[in-house]
Amino acid sequence: MKAGIVGLPNVGKSTLFNCLSNAKAQSANFPFCTIEPNIGVVNVPDPRLEKLEELVNPERVVPATVEIVDIAGLVKGASKGEGLGNQFLGNIRETDAILHVLRCFDNDNIVHVDGSVDPIRDKETIDIELQLKDLDTVDKKIDKVKRAARTGNKEAQAEEAVLLKLKEGLEGGISVRAIDIDEDAREEYVKPLQFITDKPVMYVCNVDENSAVDGNAYVDKVRETVKDEHAEVLVLAVGTEADITELDDYEERQMFLADIGLDEPGSAKLIRSAYKLLNQQTYFTAGVKEVRAWTINIGSTAPQAAGVIHTDFEKGFIRAEVIKYNDFVEYGSEAKVKEAGKLGVEGKGYIVADGDVMHFLFNV
Repeated sequence: MKAGIVGLPNVGKSTLFNCLSNAKAQSANFPFCTIEPNIGVVNVPDPRLEKLEELVNPERVVPATVEIVDIAGLVKGASKGEGLGNQFLGNIRETDAILHVLRCFDNDNIVHVDGSVDPIRDKETIDIELQLKDLDTVDKKIDKVKRAARTGNKEAQAEEAVLLKLKEGLEGGISVRAIDIDEDAREEYVKPLQFITDKPVMYVCNVDENSAVDGNAYVDKVRETVKDEHAEVLVLAVGTEADITELDDYEERQMFLADIGLDEPGSAKLIRSAYKLLNQQTYFTAGVKEVRAWTINIGSTAPQAAGVIHTDFEKGFIRAEVIKYNDFVEYGSEAKVKEAGKLGVEGKGYIVADGDVMHFLFNV
């Protein structure tokens, strides 16, 4: 599962990517610096993993990860191929969620492609290009379905009705994710077309250091504009985050954060938010050899969770022994949890909760 960082050129995308992945994507003060998408595998910060390490004292610890893709800046006309647009839009299509970076700071030394700072205009520029690309997809699909619908094919007529509703919404500047469509119809007709504007989105407001805690007037405008989109808005001083990641000493980083009023790097919050945006959660395995965080989709059953470790675990699933994270911490060990009668034995229908500590029994 991948989250793609998108935005206009020079809004701080590559700098943010560097903060998140510690990969040094070229970051320069001109457009189209990032031609190929840079991909970084990022550890998901999770204090629960540190606590389990402290209690179990394993030989190694393996955190959950999320894949972040840095996609080159889009410009007006991208949907028609302007500024390498087709390539960039193709890269976005391959991601599962969008981190939309908006410039919310003034700095005369950093050129804005449109000559002035206006995050709402920038958002609309990107939205329009993505919507136009999706409109093109809808039009092509309507052409294919129309013929079958005319013959009286009920299935084709139902699909055509959904497609025409999508077309009307996109032409009105509404993203696919915000168009009101019945859930069953969305699953059957919308999801397979992989619309770019159907992907979940989070807006990352890139601010100056003084606005890192409370935001600023630009951020207020963004919040007001997206209030009906059910999208998260995250405030991040990307330049400051970059300075923090350059510090090798943990104590120095903590002092830097405290000086600007933060209790943890904003990038840590962003990674956790991206993880949730991708509809993912964590369960743990905890033994002396290894304490590990495993990534599963929210709503996964116990056999599906077991299958993440090995497909044989899912095929031959018998049962799962489950300890709630808080119980593990309270009692301090698996043995003491068992003594207290707090170890649950679950079957195939069990829906795994975020933070469960699990052990699987299987037979193949």
